[in-house]
Amino acid sequence: MESEPTAELIRAQLRRLRLKAELSQEEFGKLVHFSGSQVSAVELGQRPLDRFFLKRADEVLGTGGLLTSLLKLAERDGQPSWFRPWLEAERQAQQLRCYQPSLIPGLLQTENYARALIRCDDTISDDEVDRRLSVRMDRKTIFQQPNPPKFVAVIEESVLRRADEGFRGLMVQQLDYLIECAEQPHVSVHVIPADVSVHVGLVGPFVLARGDDGGWIGHLETQLGGMVVDRDEDLAILLSRWESVRSEALPHRQTIELVKEVMTSWS
Repeated sequence: MESEPTAELIRAQLRRLRLKAELSQEEFGKLVHFSGSQVSAVELGQRPLDRFFLKRADEVLGTGGLLTSLLKLAERDGQPSWFRPWLEAERQAQQLRCYQPSLIPGLLQTENYARALIRCDDTISDDEVDRRLSVRMDRKTIFQQPNPPKFVAVIEESVLRRADEGFRGLMVQQLDYLIECAEQPHVSVHVIPADVSVHVGLVGPFVLARGDDGGWIGHLETQLGGMVVDRDEDLAILLSRWESVRSEALPHRQTIELVKEVMTSWS
């Protein structure tokens, strides 16, 4: 859910700006393609804040993106407590190293791929799916900074080939996007080929971030949550394991050729 104090601020600002524009809820609703009762429900907190609604509201009210910016803040503050320190480390990182044995890393996922993964959990509502998807996509804005972090990802070949008939179209789109990302100067992707059957990375995924001060911080994610790693001895283990998995992976250019080969095999 959104951070409640920030969500209340968004609703208050929305109502203030609407009244300043001398628009009734019905009039405003027509402009943003919502009914008057839906506008009322949003302002009263009876309906979750909606990114599309707030984007249209920003355009209609000429806010310069104020409401959607506040929503991003609310979504960040609404993250589980175990994830917030890592989000902050990710935003401030000069370098990111990610090993992922089972999925395309979140920072390299398309919206459709990410949505399919989030929807695997059938215990969460459609609104929660949309919220988590929005947060995941928003994390990628770190690459739009003037000096984006250097992001190096190591994944398993099996990740590329995980696509049955119903999932294949989505995976073609994802792999095409992966190539597009990998051709950016600040992103490097490396695949561990399938004939490397056993290595230390298979114990589980991990991410490492290096800050301005040259220090490292790590993150481990599990089925029940995640853990930030900041003890020197633990970081030494993760850095050693990174060197191990990176040494097993193909060079950057060979990786891109392998991704293209997988895509061609499906056509």
